[in-house]
Amino acid sequence: MNIPKRLVAVAALAGVAAFPTAAVADPGDSSDVDVIVDITPIKVPGVLALTVAGSAVALRENDSTPTVRQFTGTLPTVTVTDTRTADEIPAGSSWAVLGSSSDFTGTGLAPITADHLGWKPRLVDPGDSAGQVSEGEEVVTSLDQPTQPGNNVGLTDQELLVSTYDSASVTGGAYSVNADLFLRTPADVQAGSYQAKLTLSLFE
Repeated sequence: MNIPKRLVAVAALAGVAAFPTAAVADPGDSSDVDVIVDITPIKVPGVLALTVAGSAVALRENDSTPTVRQFTGTLPTVTVTDTRTADEIPAGSSWAVLGSSSDFTGTGLAPITADHLGWKPRLVDPGDSAGQVSEGEEVVTSLDQPTQPGNNVGLTDQELLVSTYDSASVTGGAYSVNADLFLRTPADVQAGSYQAKLTLSLFE
């Protein structure tokens, strides 16, 4: 069927008229757009950390006897801090701070071996551990009679300073300990200036 040409022209004109014209803003008009962003807190994993309140301790002579010279001091306060959440701690975990000493040495001096240095740990601040954090046992020197079975070995190996048997139960706290240090030597020890390194390590 042939469509008359005049009708086709009318249909095309109607199609053009269907598009709206662009709006024109008056000079000086403005419009605001709110920009919104949600920033969530950064989740920083908690840590189990060891800090020591000082880097040195000087031992002073006191209570020496005719056969044994004794030099004493106090270990700088050691603090274990645990900022982890319970779900960050492996099941069944426990932690402990262990200490061992090198030999005492000095220029031109025969070494004083580490078995001559002992300690007696003391819990300074148990936090809210309710007895679940405790200090280690006394370790005496090789010149002493044992005060516990086999404990007259000095700090030659890793000896317990402080520990807990259940990390999860004490997380979120801080626990402090120090120790009485004592160096005992034969009375004829060579005079001079000696130095040793006491290494403290935190294990879990």
